Amino acid sequence: MIFNSFSYYLFLPVVFLLYWLPFKKKRLDWQNIILLIASYFFYCCWDWRFAFLIAFTSASSYISALHIENGHGKKGWLTFNVVINLCILGFFKYFGFFVDSFKALLGLFGLNVSGPALQIILPVGISFYTFQALGYTIDVYRGKIAASHNVLRFFTFLAFFPQLVAGPIERASRLLPQFDKPRKFDYRQASEGFSLIIKGLILKIVVADRLAVFVDGVYHNPAAASGLSVIFAIIFFAFQLYTDFYSYSEIARGSSKLLGIEIMLNFRRPYLSQSFKEFWKRWHISLSSWFMDYVYIPLGGNRKGQARWAVNVFIVFLLSGLWHGASWTFVAWGFCCALCMVFLDKPLSHTARIPAFNQLVVFLMWALSLILFRAQTFSDALQLFSAIGFGHADGLLAFGLGKEELTFTWILLLLLMIQECYFERRAEKFMLRYLQSPAWVRMVCALCGILLIVFLGRYGIGNESKFIYFQF
Repeated sequence: MIFNSFSYYLFLPVVFLLYWLPFKKKRLDWQNIILLIASYFFYCCWDWRFAFLIAFTSASSYISALHIENGHGKKGWLTFNVVINLCILGFFKYFGFFVDSFKALLGLFGLNVSGPALQIILPVGISFYTFQALGYTIDVYRGKIAASHNVLRFFTFLAFFPQLVAGPIERASRLLPQFDKPRKFDYRQASEGFSLIIKGLILKIVVADRLAVFVDGVYHNPAAASGLSVIFAIIFFAFQLYTDFYSYSEIARGSSKLLGIEIMLNFRRPYLSQSFKEFWKRWHISLSSWFMDYVYIPLGGNRKGQARWAVNVFIVFLLSGLWHGASWTFVAWGFCCALCMVFLDKPLSHTARIPAFNQLVVFLMWALSLILFRAQTFSDALQLFSAIGFGHADGLLAFGLGKEELTFTWILLLLLMIQECYFERRAEKFMLRYLQSPAWVRMVCALCGILLIVFLGRYGIGNESKFIYFQF
């Protein structure tokens, strides 16, 4: 069950109605019970077997945090929780990768190792809920939050379905207290949530899935792409990745608001950043801040000199690359991001008075680095890098989008950037005016959004309907 599926929009209203039933007695527990059941049902629709992993992660984190708070062997309990969760994540996500890498290394020395390949299914969302659980126990250890003493509320916090499979990676200090008090229905909050869902579906179905047609055409057959088609694919994937993940985050926020829960904003106009440091404060904010608080700062941050700072940056980005996928192309992508941060931010500070120039440089370097992010192999990536050019425009129509569709796609990207530049920065003001407008105005706006999705959405293109970050 995914956010752009018909089944989700049968599931969500049912949860909404059951959740807001006017039971007076123990309403808090009732709400949390409904959320917990709904969350596990939501996950079981993908594969019921892996629901036990979420339950185990929840139980181990809950018990560990209680022992940590008691102060008896707190370091040992933290170590136990970190090791057990990282081992689970490592087995399901990286076991095959490390085995294949070890075989390849032995092959360099003439040692050919053969054996049956172990096919391990990657549980959806495991990287997200594992990091959320680790953040909770570490914060309890640091004394930043108190351990939860209510099993129901803690399990609901870790399995909350809007952000279960692709984030944002919420902090316990922000999300957990919201399950400790009863929620009251707020019409304005629910109306805003519905608007965010419509916005997310437009970004996903109208923009991201349309871009996916061309991008997949190029990346599935890089040998056939050259010149402008590669440039188009590079730019299109940068926007596809953004709109795809941003759309998921907005639908997650909207679904949460319908249930009286607030979760964090995960993107803040990243393609208007004037430095790479600023970019990572605006892009996938929940993951960037997680690595900042739990890896970068404990390593010393920038407090131990320039050389140590550079090493810390490379460590963080290499881990971030590996977090995104069990492939050396992701590690190389992380390495490129670190290079940009370490070697380009200082020169960009000298051109701070020309913000458009800095924004262009940051975007182009980011888009180029994403070749490694999207390519299946280094060979494919090198093929695309070598094919970049401004000639060979004749092949543009060979990758799934006709002339009119291609033109319309560029118009969509132009409108998106206008919206980012002039409207998104005033989003709160516009939303407030929208919520204060008459009901018929809001209904007309919602109807227009739905019609936009129905008539301009891109359908029937296979796997592209899935959200990109589901694979992580």
